Amino acid sequence: MMALRRMVLGLLVATFSSSAISADDSTSLAWLGQAFFFDTNLSLERTLSCATCHDPNAAFSDPRDNGVLAAASLGSDGVSLGDRHAPSLGYVALTPEFSRDADGLYHGGLFWDGRANNLAEQALVPIFDQTEMRLSGPEQLAERVLENPDYRRQLVSLFGDQIETDPEQLSKAVGKALAAFQQTEQLQPFDSPYDDFLRGEYQPTLQESLGMALFFTEGFTNCNQCHQLQDVPNRRLETFSNYAFENIGLPVNERLRSVNRKRELANDPEYKDKGLAMRPDIPGGEQDGRFKVPSLRNVAVTGPYMHNGVFSELRTVLDFYNKYNRSGGDSQINPETGEPWGDAEVPETIAMDKLTGTMPLEPRHLDALEAFLRMLTDKRYQHLLED
Repeated sequence: MMALRRMVLGLLVATFSSSAISADDSTSLAWLGQAFFFDTNLSLERTLSCATCHDPNAAFSDPRDNGVLAAASLGSDGVSLGDRHAPSLGYVALTPEFSRDADGLYHGGLFWDGRANNLAEQALVPIFDQTEMRLSGPEQLAERVLENPDYRRQLVSLFGDQIETDPEQLSKAVGKALAAFQQTEQLQPFDSPYDDFLRGEYQPTLQESLGMALFFTEGFTNCNQCHQLQDVPNRRLETFSNYAFENIGLPVNERLRSVNRKRELANDPEYKDKGLAMRPDIPGGEQDGRFKVPSLRNVAVTGPYMHNGVFSELRTVLDFYNKYNRSGGDSQINPETGEPWGDAEVPETIAMDKLTGTMPLEPRHLDALEAFLRMLTDKRYQHLLED
C-alpha cells in the first residue's frame, strides 16, 4: 500500500500544495478517487488515465497537440479521436445537476451537452467510451480495480464485502470516488488575483479594472449575461458561468472534423454537432446547436477554446464575439487564419439577443477584457501565463 501511495503522491507533487489529500487516510473516498484519477490501468490499453486529458499541471486540461492543435484528445489506443475539446476540470464540482427551470430552459449537467446529470455519473463515461479509455463495461472495470489489492481493501472498507462481487456497485463506487476527489479544494482553490482582490489583498491595474467594468456592465458587453452565476458582481465563489446552454454561432473546426476518426462522422458528410439536442431526452429544433456555458476560471491557460477547440488564442475568442457588433474590415476576419470567420455549424438557433446590441469594442477594450480574464488564473498556474 505504501508503494502505491508514494507513486500517486509523486505524480501530484509538481502541482498540488501541502494541503493535498493525505495518503495516511486509507479510508478516504477522495484519496481513493485521487488514485483512480492517475491510474492508466483503468483504460483498455493501460496507457490513458483521467489525468492524461485533464492534466493537473495544465489546469486540468489536455496540453497535448494530438495532431489537431490540442482541439480534441486521443483515446487510449493512440488513434481514436473525439470531436470535442476536453474542458478543464477545475471548479467542475460546482456545476449544478442537469435540470430544467420554470421557463423551460436547461441548466447544468456535465459535458458540453449536459448528458451526465452529475459528477459521479460523468466520471464513468470516459472509462467506457470507445474513443477514450475504452473499457467494455462494469465487469472489466471491476477486474482492473480488484487486481490492485490496495484498491480492494479500501473499497471493502468503504462499501462492504459485497463490493467485490457486484461489478455494477463497484463501478458506481469508482464514480463516487472520482467525484469526491474532484470536489476537494485542490480543484477549486479560489486563490486567483481576482479572489485576492475580493479579499482586499490585490489592487488591480487600470487595465484590469477597465476589463472588470466592461465584463460586468451590460450595455458595454453582455459577458455577464452568461458568465456570471451570482446576482451581484464581485461576490466570493463566483464561477463565471450560469451553466445555461447557448448557441453562439461557432463554425466547424475543419481541421478536427477532417481528421476525426469517429465512424459516424466519416460516413455522414452531413453530420452536425447539435450539442444539447444530442441528449436522447431532449427534443431537437429549438435546442439544436446549444452548448453549456463554461466557467471562465483559468480560461487564460486552458486553450484552445470553445466546444470544438476551433480557436487557439483567448484574444481570438474576444474578437469573435466582437464581430457581432462591428461591421466590415478586420472585425469579420479570423486573425488566426486570415480568412472570414466561417458559417455557423447550426445557424438556426444563434442567441442573437445576447450577442448583439452592445457597443463595438476597440482594441484597448479587448486588451482590458483579456487582462481581466487573466486575473482569473489560480496561483499555481500563474507561471503558464504568457508575458
